Amino acid sequence: MLLPDNIHPENSVYYNGAILLQVLQNGGKMEMFELYEKAKGVKAMSFPLFVLCLDWLYLIDAAVLNSGEVELCS
Repeated sequence: MLLPDNIHPENSVYYNGAILLQVLQNGGKMEMFELYEKAKGVKAMSFPLFVLCLDWLYLIDAAVLNSGEVELCS
């Protein structure tokens, strides 16, 4: 869900996508599973939600996946 209509915004793609962006800004380019582990250290999230956030970040041209490595778009 992109924008939840309940009282749990921490379950939204926006919120979790922001966490992924923060981890990428601090760590630079990294492997997809390494990014997942570091993001889970900040906030527990399921792998399907992680992949959905990566898809959303790709669609808005914020991140790109090259040969298994995720990096921010310039």
